[in-house]
Amino acid sequence: MLKAGIVGLPNVGKSTLFNAFTRSHKAPAENYPFCTIEPNLGVVAVPDPRLPPLAAVAKVKTQIPAAIEFVDIAGLVRGASQGEGLGNKFLSHIREVDAIVQVVRCFEDPDIHHVNGDIDPLRDIEIVTTELVLADLEALRRRREKLGRELKSGDKHALAENLVLDKLELHLNTGRPAIALPLAREEWELARPTALLTAKPTLFAANVREGDLATLDSNPYVAPTRDYAQTHHGCDTVAVCAQLESDLADLSPEEAADYLKELQVAESGIEALIHSAYRLLGLRTFFTFNDQEVRAWPIRAGATAARAAGTIHTDFEKGFIKAETVNWNDLVQCGSVAHARETGHYRIEGRDYEVRDGDVLLFKFHV
Repeated sequence: MLKAGIVGLPNVGKSTLFNAFTRSHKAPAENYPFCTIEPNLGVVAVPDPRLPPLAAVAKVKTQIPAAIEFVDIAGLVRGASQGEGLGNKFLSHIREVDAIVQVVRCFEDPDIHHVNGDIDPLRDIEIVTTELVLADLEALRRRREKLGRELKSGDKHALAENLVLDKLELHLNTGRPAIALPLAREEWELARPTALLTAKPTLFAANVREGDLATLDSNPYVAPTRDYAQTHHGCDTVAVCAQLESDLADLSPEEAADYLKELQVAESGIEALIHSAYRLLGLRTFFTFNDQEVRAWPIRAGATAARAAGTIHTDFEKGFIKAETVNWNDLVQCGSVAHARETGHYRIEGRDYEVRDGDVLLFKFHV
């Protein structure tokens, strides 16, 4: 299962947000730095409005959403790349995730300590970025040491990799993350062994006060954070109130909806953040159903029908024959499988068919 790591400075709301994601109080969320030391892991269901209408067509009650894993990682401070705070642990834990959700504090509260004394989200982003960039520059140095003998011998692959490392080093020395450097796909493949932290897909979560959700434009920190994230990282920003979302997790869906209505907020920000993280991980969704359940399955964008079959069971991929395929909306509009077949919405696809988001698949295979 792919993992998204929740990172940021201490006391910006990482653990509170993690608790909201997982609908639990698994992570300690106290008002002091480094209340999280070892990472907390939680599997999070991805809300999908397509499941209920598909369940109605399939005439089943059980709906199983796709899921991803979130990891709450210890807070980072200036000097982490040299081991300050919990720097070494932070860096080792972030290497294990597939994408990064960086939480940035965008609210004033004298009762909640900020590790740098005042609120400045752009400074906070730069602190985290600088430490990750410094760690990446050290990783480049170590990688070059490993390539030393091959470079001296004139190995073509090593020479090509070293050229890419040169580009990355020049770029990182400007203080910008690796992901902002436009490299060809082949060049990124050459850089893969270096395992750069700043090459990981990133999303920013602007943590605001409950009262700001209905009037985000008046928050002096959110717009600059969005602009900075897009300009310097090429990343999106989602505004969310971590404390509110954590509190809503303790309520029933009906109670939560009523509370949001009182706040004049159309929907929970946590769902938007989960969906953004899902896309950030490069995932898409296909569906299957039987006489007991309808289920959403996560799959990497561009994956084939055979690979989708293997997501369910390795035997399905090994013995793949074909996939009967229909778009979820076409199936819902038709109201039944029989009508969808009669009207020509079902297709037969082979093993190399590229699965599209929203496909409903029925696999035929032999053992």
